[in-house]
Amino acid sequence: MATITHLSETIPQLSIDELLAGFHPSYRFGEVSFNTYRPDPNQPSQTEAVHKLTSFAESVGKSSSGSFLGKLFGKKKATKNGIYLDGGFGVGKTHLLASLWHAAPGRKAFGTFVEYTNLVGALSFRQTVDVLSQYSLVCIDEFELDDPGDTVLMSRLMRELSDAGVKLAATSNTLPGALGEGRFAAVDFQREIKTLSEQFDVHRVEGEDFRHRGLPEAPQPLEDSAIESFAAERYPDKTLAVDNFADLVAHLSKVHPSRYRQLLSETDVLVLHNVDTITDQAIALRFVVLADRLYDKDVPIVASGKPFSELFTPEMMAGGYQKKYFRAVSRLTALAREGQIGEAAL
Repeated sequence: MATITHLSETIPQLSIDELLAGFHPSYRFGEVSFNTYRPDPNQPSQTEAVHKLTSFAESVGKSSSGSFLGKLFGKKKATKNGIYLDGGFGVGKTHLLASLWHAAPGRKAFGTFVEYTNLVGALSFRQTVDVLSQYSLVCIDEFELDDPGDTVLMSRLMRELSDAGVKLAATSNTLPGALGEGRFAAVDFQREIKTLSEQFDVHRVEGEDFRHRGLPEAPQPLEDSAIESFAAERYPDKTLAVDNFADLVAHLSKVHPSRYRQLLSETDVLVLHNVDTITDQAIALRFVVLADRLYDKDVPIVASGKPFSELFTPEMMAGGYQKKYFRAVSRLTALAREGQIGEAAL
């Protein structure tokens, strides 16, 4: 018999050590390696990326000449402390970054750009620097520039970590020198962006760009009166988190986003009553973080109400955060297809 819980009644409590313990590759990339990455023979940049990251992994934990501050004052640095993978969706950048994390020695952290900004919010900037400075490698997946404040914050964080000798690795869909274009006036942050890009050896991973494939088709929402029995029958031995969409959305404002992973720690399947369109940007961005954590954990969704293709307003889907919203809709739709029609979320 399925176990029923309610996310809207759960307040996760984490110590600093427990919070940091979550900074590792997600379930989907828990056991990947450079050997399990299958480069496209028609895309030599993919094989080259494997070679570069393999060498980079061997450099982790070893001292490098110079420092970031030294570079500012004219001292030359033999090797850069960071490596940056640019490329479209679906070319395996996260697989490669997770493989680096698994291959590198010492204490290391793996998280998305948003998770690191949330970590700073939970711990304070200084404590985050102090903690991560003890790591040998910090991996930042899905590097984004959706907010000017986050740009400055992450640039400063990475400068201080680099100066402390921490190796940095990041992925994104935009070259570091182009971050911010089309969303905010990049010229206003040119100094920060330039500083950021100078810390990385940039490698472009070529391949088919999945951005041009569009969103997967959303499954038809189920009748509200039937979703709990449907989920219990399909997942009889699982823990089902059953919540009204409005209650869950309201509850997210009471839980720091850095704790969303722990919020879902006991959840195997999410059952959502009456999904509706989110019209408030702050609420929408919180739900984006929840969507990422659901996808990381591969939590199937069974839902009633509106399809996830209508989760955000047209203005949001066309605005400055459209990349976040597009990704969230794509991931939630994939999880709904898994939960309702049995199609694995890829």
